[in-house]
Amino acid sequence: MDTREDSTTMHGEYKVRGGKLVSVELTTRDGRIAAPHVFGDFFLEPDDALEDLGAALEGMSTEATAAELAASITDRLEARPDPVEMIGFDAEAIAIATRRALGHASSWEDLTFDVIPAVTLPPVMHVALDEVLPLEVIAGRRRPHFRIWDWDSSLVVIGSYQSVRNEIDAEGARKHGIGVVRRITGGGAMFMEQGNCITYSLVVPTSLVEGLSFEQAYAYLDDWVMGALAEIGVKARYVPLNDIASEQGKIGGAAQRRFAGGVLLHHVTMSYDIDADKMGEVLRIGKEKLSDKGTRSANKRVDPMRSQTGLAREQIIEGFLDHFRARYDTEESTYTEDELSMARELVETKFGTEEWTNRVP
Repeated sequence: MDTREDSTTMHGEYKVRGGKLVSVELTTRDGRIAAPHVFGDFFLEPDDALEDLGAALEGMSTEATAAELAASITDRLEARPDPVEMIGFDAEAIAIATRRALGHASSWEDLTFDVIPAVTLPPVMHVALDEVLPLEVIAGRRRPHFRIWDWDSSLVVIGSYQSVRNEIDAEGARKHGIGVVRRITGGGAMFMEQGNCITYSLVVPTSLVEGLSFEQAYAYLDDWVMGALAEIGVKARYVPLNDIASEQGKIGGAAQRRFAGGVLLHHVTMSYDIDADKMGEVLRIGKEKLSDKGTRSANKRVDPMRSQTGLAREQIIEGFLDHFRARYDTEESTYTEDELSMARELVETKFGTEEWTNRVP
């Protein structure tokens, strides 16, 4: 029986963050990669190493992982008698482009995003929606999406693995009437009062970050917001693992959760105009946590975006939305009644319960 596959040329691309574009074209035969060609706007020395890049992919299984493909490329280059310098790209970038050509990985251009502008809800509802909406994407009832949070009351949202006693000063929280809820992602506490932060959630297929390390995935999914920040006059950079910082200090941080159904939740909170004294009374911010930020007091840890831009919070949010819409294929959307109903149920049965909030006392 002839097990040969279609000889149609398949194409995949990957743009290295801060680097160059890598493209791979190939065909397949009997479950193997055939006739692969690697090209792009990168730099490579010596010139004839380009042939090795394609040769390293030839005959590899079409089901090979990004790590296996990258290892084959690295082994091939290391076997050469002369050293090879890859400038603006690396073996992992070629592997990701190859996986995209084979249909195992996706790119931003493959996706249409639902965009959900700010809808004012209790903050615990937004925490619940971060569980509801990824499951709706897995079920095929909701597209990948980008949404802005807005809320009508004060709350501290702690990371999934944080200790309540270690993070929250109970007396300070009672004094200011600020509650606590635990989210489904790791990371640190979010001090949320009306109008003091800008928070968004991005839900994508995990195939979008195929072949990337966890550290790389954070920066990759927030690459767009670096452009959005630049447009409003903030020169930002990513500080591994998950912080976004400017020349004046930290702006915010990100957190992620990967779902078994092949979907990834990525959300970010950036400070806009935080009452740092109140935050210091509610949160227990230890000296060790502050030491790795190079500061001595909680009041100096987070640099508000208001002071850097001079813009109203609503203007910054609209700038983020406009930049995202201009960069990707989008459709306007809002929450469905079913989604809100499921979120309310999760508030009652999970996120609003003492058992969940104090899973780590």
